[in-house]
This record gives sequence, C-alpha cells and structure tokens, in this order.
Amino acid sequence: MHETFGSNPLIWVIIAIEIFFWVFLLGGLTSRYVLKMRRLSSILLICVPLLDVVLVSLTIGDLARGSAPNFSHVLAVLYLGFTIGFGHNTIQRADRWFAVRFAGAERLEKATEGPEYVREQWRDCGRMMVMWLICVPLLLVMKTLTVGWNGTELAPEAVLNINGGDTESLFSTARILTVILIIWFVSGPVYASLFRGVSAKLET
Repeated sequence: MHETFGSNPLIWVIIAIEIFFWVFLLGGLTSRYVLKMRRLSSILLICVPLLDVVLVSLTIGDLARGSAPNFSHVLAVLYLGFTIGFGHNTIQRADRWFAVRFAGAERLEKATEGPEYVREQWRDCGRMMVMWLICVPLLLVMKTLTVGWNGTELAPEAVLNINGGDTESLFSTARILTVILIIWFVSGPVYASLFRGVSAKLET
C-alpha cells in the first residue's frame, strides 16, 4: 500500500471523499424518498458538490507546499474530472432508481437502437469530453509548472508509466485519457450513428 500510494496523506483524503460522496448521495435520496425528509435530503445533496471544492483546495494546498506530483495528485485530478463529467448523470440515475423503487415512478426503458440511442451515445461521449477537458489541461499544467519537459514524454515505453512518485505519470495519464476519448468517440457515437440508428430511419 505504501509503495503504491506513497506517504502523501492526500490519497486517503480522496478515498474518504469518495466514501462521503456515496454517503451524502444515498443518504440524501433515502431521506427524500424513504424518510420523506426533504429538508435533510436537500442538505445532504448540497454536500455532494462541496466535496469537489474540498478536494481542489487540498490538492492545490499540497502542491503549494512543495509536494512533488505523484499518484495521489493524478488520482485527485481524475476524480475531479469524473465527478464534473459524470457526477450529475450518476446522481440522476440514482435519483431515478429511488423514484421508481420507493415513489412509484414509471421505469424508463433504455433504448438499444434508433435516434434516442444515438443521442445517448453522444451525451455519454460528451461527458467523457468534459472529463478530458478538466483532467488533461490540469495534468499538463501541473507537469509544466513542476518539472517542465525533457523529451522523454514522447517515448512509447512511457505511455503506461503511472507509478506513484514519478512525475512522468502526469503526461502519461493525459495521453491515456486522450486514447480513451478517441476510442470512446469511434466506438460510441460514431458507430451508433452509422449502424444503430439505421433501422429506426428505415422504419420511418
């Protein structure tokens, strides 16, 4: 554990924030749909986005104190990007599940083809794009301000180098996210637009 996470306590803060994310989310929805305590529900759900503020403040403060970027900072950036890109959708899905389970809301069938399926693929890819736009600039700025550039970032063997304590992991993670975004774009909305919306168009 120590070799993976290093001695920086920030990693444990990130783990705690992830736990509190689900505690506040599930607690808020339980308060709303099961306990019928809407005021408590609102308070708990408001705490969810505040966790991002806490994480950003602690990460900036840690770097400002002179800590060398390591795995914990990479994880903090990834967590921030994910919660901004996918957090709202995650909350909506959880809210919908609680509404169906405890409030008698109608269950929505997920489209597997046709225009709605294509739109959902574009929305999902858009969320990944938001995550990319948050994470990659932060990782590159962090690397530039702390260690600069030495040319080794472009070496193929450095792509998967995300070991804790190695500042090259900043650029490597940015490249991995870029590859994921490209694959997601091609296999998601592009594929859906070309092959999964055809039947619906023919039926009309």
